[in-house]
Amino acid sequence: MTNWTLAARAAKMNPSVIREILKVTEKPGIISLAGGLPSPKTFPVQEFAQACATVLSHDGQSALQYAASEGYPALREAVAKWLPWDVDPAQVLITTGSQQGLDLVAKVLVDAGSRVLVETPTYLGALQAFTPMEPHIVSVASDDEGPLVEDFVAQAGSGTDRARFMYLLPNFQNPTGRTMSEARRAAISAKAAELGIPLIEDNPYGDLWFDQPPPAPLTARNPEGCIYLGSFSKVLAPGLRLGYVVAPKAIYPKLLQAKQAADLHTPSFNQRIVAEVLKDGFLERHVPTIRALYKQQRNAMLAALEREMAGLGVRWNSPAGGMFLWLRLPEGMNATLLLPKAVERNVAFVPGAAFYADHGDQRTLRLSFVTASATQIDTGIAALAATIREHLPQA
Repeated sequence: MTNWTLAARAAKMNPSVIREILKVTEKPGIISLAGGLPSPKTFPVQEFAQACATVLSHDGQSALQYAASEGYPALREAVAKWLPWDVDPAQVLITTGSQQGLDLVAKVLVDAGSRVLVETPTYLGALQAFTPMEPHIVSVASDDEGPLVEDFVAQAGSGTDRARFMYLLPNFQNPTGRTMSEARRAAISAKAAELGIPLIEDNPYGDLWFDQPPPAPLTARNPEGCIYLGSFSKVLAPGLRLGYVVAPKAIYPKLLQAKQAADLHTPSFNQRIVAEVLKDGFLERHVPTIRALYKQQRNAMLAALEREMAGLGVRWNSPAGGMFLWLRLPEGMNATLLLPKAVERNVAFVPGAAFYADHGDQRTLRLSFVTASATQIDTGIAALAATIREHLPQA
């Protein structure tokens, strides 16, 4: 009998709570307010069909061949041009989704026991990417404007235990939907520069604003002290698995080496298709249509919450963009225990505790408003309210 001896880091790998919940949502009749999936209505299928034909007819052999690990030059140039500060295309590394960017950052910057700072709560996928490198992940206290500067300083560590970096999602954060204010960005950026702590800025949702764009990226304020991650998943299509990292020249070569070891390069065919689609300012025309759809669906969810949750003691926020809304149950309730009861009523959500590095808030949950129709949102929120009402703690 073969004995498989697992690496110590493998024991620290855990399944994604969200991915497990998505299996439940595949059952017929379930209204899923759980998954962070973009609406398929936003996928520019026709433009991709045309781009595929163009790439294959004009450059098919190169598109199907091995390619440089850094990425397709035209796509790297398009990324640099799209970003709102002066970016050298040589600093852009095309990744297989921005999730790979998190993995590369962890491999290059984290040793066993390294202190890593995250927001409270934070993106579950980042925790999954960092954890196999066996860091000491420390939560920085946060409010509706983002991480608190005083606690950032308090948790920064010193000497050999100084934080390797702080990981941030400043725009329409997953899971809470909150946006870091201009004042908080300025303060965090300045304090990080003063302390010499790098910032890892993850911005997959920043273009999905509803009424006004968010403040400038933290990376724009101190490019040499930040690594910036972006994605085409939310503005084009997630199935392409295309993201990018913008890194200072001091750290870029090591990220590139980690990329080479991981997968040699991101599929060159996908890169060329996207570069073709992006020509002639397509994103400037396309992204506003996504914003309009998502704003309409956010408004539908807010209206349903106001109507159905009245008197239940439930609290929620009103995100200014993105895909998610954050809800807090009344005292004494537990979102993880509530989920199977909600599924019995054919509605699903993501319990919030999974998004905390430690001391998860069991009363929180994440709702996504972008894949369900307005009618489904009404039905789903009504079912969720009925579930909450049925399981309210007795006074």
